[in-house]
Amino acid sequence: MIIVDTALRRREERDRPIRVGMVGAGFMGRGLARHIVRSVPGMRLAAIANRSLATAERAYTEAGVRPVRANGAGDVEAAVAAGRPVVTEDAFALLAAEGIDCLVDVTGAVEFGARVTVAALERGLPVVTMNAELDGTVGPLLAHRARAAGVVLTAADGDQPGVQGNLLRFVRGLGVTPLVAGNVKGLQDEYRTPATQKAFAERWGQNVHMVTSFADGTKVSFEQAIVANAHGLTVARRGMYGRGHTGHVDELTGVYDIDELRELGGVVDYVVGARPGPGVYVIGTHDDPRQRHYLELYKLGKGPLYSFYTPYHLCHFEVPHTIARAVDFADAALTPPAGPRVDVVATAKRDLKAGTVVDGIGGYDTYGVAETHAATLASRLLPMGVAEGCVLRRDIARDAVLTYDDVRLPAGRLVDRLREEQNELFPG
Repeated sequence: MIIVDTALRRREERDRPIRVGMVGAGFMGRGLARHIVRSVPGMRLAAIANRSLATAERAYTEAGVRPVRANGAGDVEAAVAAGRPVVTEDAFALLAAEGIDCLVDVTGAVEFGARVTVAALERGLPVVTMNAELDGTVGPLLAHRARAAGVVLTAADGDQPGVQGNLLRFVRGLGVTPLVAGNVKGLQDEYRTPATQKAFAERWGQNVHMVTSFADGTKVSFEQAIVANAHGLTVARRGMYGRGHTGHVDELTGVYDIDELRELGGVVDYVVGARPGPGVYVIGTHDDPRQRHYLELYKLGKGPLYSFYTPYHLCHFEVPHTIARAVDFADAALTPPAGPRVDVVATAKRDLKAGTVVDGIGGYDTYGVAETHAATLASRLLPMGVAEGCVLRRDIARDAVLTYDDVRLPAGRLVDRLREEQNELFPG
């Protein structure tokens, strides 16, 4: 999205920066804060909400600015109007304040993220979400609500789903039909836990549960689900193919069955160990024999499958592109246009006993697996995004997928109401 640099430069020249409100100030949020403050003309990180004020302040001070504290929406609004960076413990005070042009959700929390996103859409704010867990649970419904409100809800450039979304649009623009959208992973072990990932998380200053969700496959399942939902793709089987492949991604053109891909209408997938990593790939075909001749001339091979890839994903560095696309161009990097195609279902990481209160994403109890939405509905499979806090009614064996009949849901959660509403709106 090269045009956004011109748009942001014009905003800088006119002293009309996009005023960003950010909810969440963890590892990724601090990186984004530093990037906006120090490197992005035409954009201002106006306010940060975080349950710990000290953590919100740290995000600003590490970027070289000193924020003021707000006690309510009025304080936030006054600070934004005066151009003073402001922090608050109350995300809903931030959302109630005038002067914010776009909200960025960097929480990674499903229930809280749902409450924040719903409130932002009701407020009429564009939302850039880095919350794949929420998006993969009720994203189609939230996108429907965003369209009704006349605003954009989008996943972020830079994270692997957004990079795939950009690449898919590029490939389609060439007249190539995408048949695989893929994610390159370095590790896949469903039985990783916070205990096994503790040292890695400490080394990089990351949340151990988030790191565990990367290692156990939950994160890639959510990421590929939201790509599928945004681009009308599916999974070839529960869990995707998920092959090990230590060669170059270009070699994957010889791995997939084009007839199967065509019959399915295109799939999402991932590979472990491929080069270049950690990037993304799209594999597609072209129906015009003459254009296939040109593609061979341009060194993409003889076909019928052609490989396109991006060799990196730069996460928070690209998020300002998404913000500018949403605010100035009403363009989403990645958003579902209709109902869900793929869900992420909760699968037992170990033998679980009746009465167990299921822990959260990246924990000890469950990992997430991508499954078709049709199969999820037909078998009443339990979405990973609603599994936390559920109480098991019966024993569950390791690697069994949990169902709604296996659990008692916690009372009063918004995400459960949204999931029910989504199923009613998009009955499959």
